[in-house]
Amino acid sequence: MRVRLDDLVVSALQQGSAVPAFTCYDFTTALAVVGAAEEAGRGAILLVSPSTAATANGLRLIAALRGLADGAGVPVAVQLDHASDLRVIADAVAAGADSVLVDGSSLDYEDNIALVRSARAALDVLASDGAGTGPEIVIEAELGGLAGDEDRAFGSDAAGNAPAAGTAGLTDSAQVEDFVARTGAQLLAVAVGNVHGKYKGEPELRWDVLQDIAVRTRVPLVLHGASGIPSAELVKAAAMNVGKVNFNTELRTGVLETLESRTAAHRTDGENLQGLLADWDAAAGTFAATALATLSR
Repeated sequence: MRVRLDDLVVSALQQGSAVPAFTCYDFTTALAVVGAAEEAGRGAILLVSPSTAATANGLRLIAALRGLADGAGVPVAVQLDHASDLRVIADAVAAGADSVLVDGSSLDYEDNIALVRSARAALDVLASDGAGTGPEIVIEAELGGLAGDEDRAFGSDAAGNAPAAGTAGLTDSAQVEDFVARTGAQLLAVAVGNVHGKYKGEPELRWDVLQDIAVRTRVPLVLHGASGIPSAELVKAAAMNVGKVNFNTELRTGVLETLESRTAAHRTDGENLQGLLADWDAAAGTFAATALATLSR
């Protein structure tokens, strides 16, 4: 069943768990994620990138994901990820997204706050126009900058290890309370040494920074760029109020490796696209099941 993102995350935190969020560029991957979640009896979040949502077919995908969430046997939320264009945000919400990460992390502090507030105002206008969705849309905001590109595994600026103390990319814990109060964000994504894409070295998360952030706000925290972070590290997250953990790169890598290794056999087998899709489903489902198990308590 479709649920509010913040309700799903808060419920998981109350059980000492975090909810995995999976970027879905297609319906086959989304089906696999929801199937794995139903098998595990755990909730999940389906993410749509802004580059996907900016297209007509992307909006159709969002509508399909909302229908999938509605019919799921476990709690599922649909979120527009890393969005800064108010038109894309409005279109995605109209199509069926029930939450948005309004990402002003590349902006100056005050401009970041202004963007999040503008997004909330735009969603309120949608509600007043009769869409009936604005106030119910959950907003996640991001404070601190992550290196890399969420749509590509090998971003030119994807750093490997955590930045040193004082590096601009890290979330400034002293700003957290003011930022949350002024934006009204219901979840907060933070930068503590995590990156988008593949890490060049061993990830070294700044747990000291995360702990300091956790004591300064009551809203659930979000960890992006979880692909490549060892499971033993990820399990610490919920204890520091991280209720949502985003996965993208490892999910895509697993699917593409499976397709690369299996396509020739399915071509030989009478262009067996249905069989290839089954392998795609299995690859995505296996990864989703592992992430669900890692973050569950």
